[in-house]
Formats: sequence, structure tokens, C-alpha cells
Amino acid sequence: MHDAMGIEYEVRGRDGDAVLLIHGSHVADTLLPLAHEPALADRFRLIRIHRRGFAGSARHAGRFPIEEQARDALRPIEALGIDRFHVVGHSYGAVAAVQLALDAPGAVRSLVLIEPPLFTAEESPGVAASFAPLVERFRGGDARGAVEAFLGIIGGPDWRDHLAAVPGGLEQAVRDAATFFEVEVPALAAWSFEAETGSRISQPVLFLSGSASGPLFERPRALFLASVPHAESRVFEGVGHLFPVHAPARVAQAIAEFLVRQPA
Repeated sequence: MHDAMGIEYEVRGRDGDAVLLIHGSHVADTLLPLAHEPALADRFRLIRIHRRGFAGSARHAGRFPIEEQARDALRPIEALGIDRFHVVGHSYGAVAAVQLALDAPGAVRSLVLIEPPLFTAEESPGVAASFAPLVERFRGGDARGAVEAFLGIIGGPDWRDHLAAVPGGLEQAVRDAATFFEVEVPALAAWSFEAETGSRISQPVLFLSGSASGPLFERPRALFLASVPHAESRVFEGVGHLFPVHAPARVAQAIAEFLVRQPA
């Protein structure tokens, strides 16, 4: 792994278009199986990062708005001297990807979003309140219990089996639990996605969903597609929110087919 001002990253492949991979909450290596897939690794230059507060990247405490998190994700891109790139974001990482596309429209060539938790300003307080019991559990000293409860909510009853594709993933998530409960939850609650937000996304977009991901991700999908009518959408049948981990070949093929169609 390399370091760019506190952001840990790795590069796979030297040829092809650059693709920035931004992981979601808790498990820093959820996009590692995707990066190993030949459909992507053999055709693109993949830059997979560990967001601040995860794995070997620098820690963060206190206020950390989504806008700053998006700028953080640019550090490896800048270190590598890349001018234009595609972005793939999963879950919370896809929120940062949306912000990055808004802030750097000339640099972001296209956007692949895998079930971002997008909420309007009206919806955000309720979402933050729904996490309150888990936050209190974490603050009460039960980091493992809070993380496992969260993964059960977003990953379904088989989340442990799915996460087995990421060696040491659960232990790493427990070590990094403070990032989610103390930093990311407040940042997400303070950020919103409105119809006007979507109207400013000019890049080609592919929105990927799992048919079994549940209502937590159904509303954000509807919100985004209504706000960004030019976005393409694909639903993978029979899988839930962790599908990039346990169905990486299918996901990689869909992403690759989308990326090769984008103009230089």
C-alpha cells in the first residue's frame, strides 16, 4: 500500500482508464474482491483507497463533512498525477463519490454508485435517529456488538458468510468503529441530496442495486433516479447490500461494460 497525505491506497494495473474505488462504512476492504476481478483489473488502472479513519489511513476525530471526505479521496489521484478518472463508490463511499462528481465535474468522467444512503434534508434527522441505539451501544463500550448489529441491518442474516470474502474484515471493522459512530453518522446527517443536487450531476451514471437490499436502500434509489434521469440503473436479483463482496464477478462485469462505453 502507498500513502498520500494520510490516505492509504493501492494501484492495480498500469494501463487503461483510471478508476477510483471508494469503500463504504466499517469494512475498508469490501471492494478488494471487486478489484481482483479480471473484468476490471485486466482493463483498467484501479486505485483502491482506504478512507480516513479506516485500516492504515490516518485517524480523524471531530467534524468531518462529506465535502471534506470527498476532497480526501482525491489525494491518491493527485499524488499519481491523474487528470481525469472514473469513480466507483459503495454505500457511504458512494455518497462521497456523488459529492466528488459535484465538486470536480471536469475531472470525474463517470460515476458508478452502489446503493448510496441518500436522504433529503427532511429525511436526514429520522435516519440519524435510527442509528442512535447503535451509537449508544458503541459509547457504552460494546463496539463489537454495535458493529455486528449494524452489519446485520444492512447485510441481512447471511452477512457473516458474505464478509468471509474479506479476510479479517470484521476485526478491522471493530477496530475502526469510532470512525462510523463518531464521525460518519453526524456527517451523513448534516448532508442531504435534493432534486436540485441531482440536476447538477452531468456525468454518465450507473446505479447498481440488489433486489434483496431492503427499504433502507429502496428510497434512496428512487430519489436518485428521479433526480438524475440520464442515469442507467441495474438491479441484481437475489442479493443484498453486500453484493460487491459476495458477487464480485457479476458486479465487475456490469461496471466494465459501462465504463468502456464512456467517451475519452
